[in-house]
Amino acid sequence: MTTNRIATVKRTTGETDVIVTINIDGTGICNANTGIPFLDHMIHQIASHGLFDLDIQAKGDWEIDDHHTNEDVGITLGQALHQALGNKKGIVRFGNFLAPLDEALIQVALDFSGRPHLSYSLNIPTQRVGTYDTQLVREFFVALVNHSQMTLHIRQLDGINSHHIIEATFKAFARAMRMAVEIDPRRAETIPSSKGVL
Repeated sequence: MTTNRIATVKRTTGETDVIVTINIDGTGICNANTGIPFLDHMIHQIASHGLFDLDIQAKGDWEIDDHHTNEDVGITLGQALHQALGNKKGIVRFGNFLAPLDEALIQVALDFSGRPHLSYSLNIPTQRVGTYDTQLVREFFVALVNHSQMTLHIRQLDGINSHHIIEATFKAFARAMRMAVEIDPRRAETIPSSKGVL
């Protein structure tokens, strides 16, 4: 059985300073302070519905906009996830979930394949939710996918409310990721690939 699937990653640039700690085998404890309230709310969804313990602290150039901080949080979370999974021995590897939130319905499928890829088809009708630029949802997932080395497909099946669409996406992502990183008792000591490596 894989143990201690915990990682801490710090990323400092001329624009941001981010530190992320993830415990994959957590209970959903979350402490998110990115300076972007809506992003904090979405990170709480990842922790709560994925049962990951997450501590994410970020300082950024918010006086310009939220883009750099949003992206660098995605990068750092992706790096921490990749590090915590190690060689991925024993994981289920694939995950999928269909999440409704009122009128919104979002499908997420993912694979910890070692090959970064994002297919993204959200149609978010407004430019902002509160102060959050809804274009940053895609940027967050691009950064996370590239640095966790997962394949991720996000499909919007229904939805007209921007908040509902985005929140359902993060909930579906969390549940799919939870499924994918669970240990498969039938292959707990092997890499879940016919190639023997991910």
